[in-house]
Amino acid sequence: MNRRNFVHYSALAIGGVSLINHPLFAQLAADDPYKMKMVRDSVGVFTEKGGTIAYLRTKEGWVVVDSEFPEQAQHLIEGLKKTSDIPIHLLMNTHHHGDHTGGNIAFKGLVEHVVAHENSLKNQKAVAEKSKTEDKQLYPDTTFSNGWKKKVGGESIRTYYFGPGHTNGDSLIHFENANVVHTGDLVFNRRYPFVDRSAGASVKSWITVLDKTLTTFDNKTIFVFGHAFDPEKITGTKEDIKAFKDYLEKLLVFVGQEIKAGKSKEEVMKATSVPGVSEWQGDGIARSLQAAYEELTA
Repeated sequence: MNRRNFVHYSALAIGGVSLINHPLFAQLAADDPYKMKMVRDSVGVFTEKGGTIAYLRTKEGWVVVDSEFPEQAQHLIEGLKKTSDIPIHLLMNTHHHGDHTGGNIAFKGLVEHVVAHENSLKNQKAVAEKSKTEDKQLYPDTTFSNGWKKKVGGESIRTYYFGPGHTNGDSLIHFENANVVHTGDLVFNRRYPFVDRSAGASVKSWITVLDKTLTTFDNKTIFVFGHAFDPEKITGTKEDIKAFKDYLEKLLVFVGQEIKAGKSKEEVMKATSVPGVSEWQGDGIARSLQAAYEELTA
């Protein structure tokens, strides 16, 4: 495993627990703090710690999708400025979770507008109020319900909201001319997902959202995923979305069968795999099992 992979695996595996103070992690992070690469045309991706960031360069300015955490967002901003000192026109959030919006604050005074689904804004405010971190937030000032569209430079940007999935406020962001879609955490590529029922998530609805995603975009679309088990596979195709949809469908079938067999939630959560699923990895299967159990018994 190379240094980049080690840093990314470690950051994702520990969730909310930080390894920043660990000497080995600190050294590796110093050697290789982040990675930026182009995906197609003027669209690139940034990875360090948290959900994948996408960025678009236009004549009017940069458009950034998601922001990881403040330190990582600052790294991105510095990287963009080295490429071109054009202004940052838009910051867009796929949903409210801190590893996607925590870095919003780094854009304060730099970005013209922050865009997100209306439920994403509500969720971000609710979490901030509960944790008393309102002063560390830069909230969206532009929200939408079903969708939103804007032309920036030579690119047309369109958002889609197909209903609850990972949360009740996840949107897909499409750079139409480049034909690149940021899915946010609506897709965890080969990594067990987090299903945030406290923020209105639904596994059943998530499957429908993915169905609509598959019919909305064509086979040439490049998708940017919020997370992936292999850090090099944060982008992909419809085949990856079909595979994730298949995982969610098999998850519901398996948990439903366990419930019919009289298994308790604790017994269901002891499972180490979902029958028929071989590609999904990581240490988060219990999160999927618990969410599916609670949804099916609600």
